[in-house]
Amino acid sequence: MSRSINRAAYKPVGVLLGLAAGTVAGAIFRQVWKLTAGDGEAPSATDEDRGWGEVLAAAALQGAIFAVVRAAVDRGGAVGVRRLTGHWPD
Repeated sequence: MSRSINRAAYKPVGVLLGLAAGTVAGAIFRQVWKLTAGDGEAPSATDEDRGWGEVLAAAALQGAIFAVVRAAVDRGGAVGVRRLTGHWPD
């Protein structure tokens, strides 16, 4: 399989995996926030009742969880494609 065909064939898979990763990461973040902050709802950047520290901590935690979940899902998808096709997606 040529490199451009391989990339084109994996693109829709990558998009679906990205959507799934975002959904999973959001669910994990909400649960982790409930456990660590004892609060049901994470603060948004414009929540005037929350301090800078809490807002920035929530953003950092959310970003870290998203990055780890996205990397795991992307890597798992690439491994799955290689197992199915014998080629690593580029």
